[in-house]
Amino acid sequence: MKIICVGRNYAAHIDELNNSRPDAPVIFLKPDTAIAQYNLPFFIPEFSKEVHYEVEVLVKINRIGKHLQHKFAHKYYDEIGLGIDFTARDLQNKLKSKGLPWEKAKGFDGSAYVGKWIKKASLTNIDKLPFSLYKNGDLVQQADTSLMLWGIDELIAHISQYFTLKIGDIIFTGTPAGVGPVAKNDLLEGYLDGQKSFSLNIK
Repeated sequence: MKIICVGRNYAAHIDELNNSRPDAPVIFLKPDTAIAQYNLPFFIPEFSKEVHYEVEVLVKINRIGKHLQHKFAHKYYDEIGLGIDFTARDLQNKLKSKGLPWEKAKGFDGSAYVGKWIKKASLTNIDKLPFSLYKNGDLVQQADTSLMLWGIDELIAHISQYFTLKIGDIIFTGTPAGVGPVAKNDLLEGYLDGQKSFSLNIK
């Protein structure tokens, strides 16, 4: 399986990081070793002094697909989740400033946290799906999928033009505004469509 991530998919998040708005989805990959163990803490890596949380809606692919049309994309997933794309922001900024790839800042071990999966059929409205993240009880990120520049089915169709989608692949669909650093002993709690998706301790 592979982890396919989408960057710059919420306008407010683009603005908060002073990035330019893309003409097409920004895609990057994480290795399967980035998947964090569910119900275990996230350990801040020694190589970073500024690891940021980025809460994202996730999609799990359930069929093999290539060169998909937008109108058929909805058939390629039946589970949606919530997770965190952990980013070593200091390392990312250093690499970007030199024009270098920044996979080390995004794809390190444990950098992709995946909460519980929910059947798509049980969710109220995929195109306006609310989600939120709390840090130590304080609301830090809140949005819904209608705020995406590219919706879930658009992303699946676009990604499939470049990468064959395989069963078990996970798509991280992008983060809204409100990203910030984590510190030891923080508690992150994620909610999707009113349901608690995860509770994660930072060590």
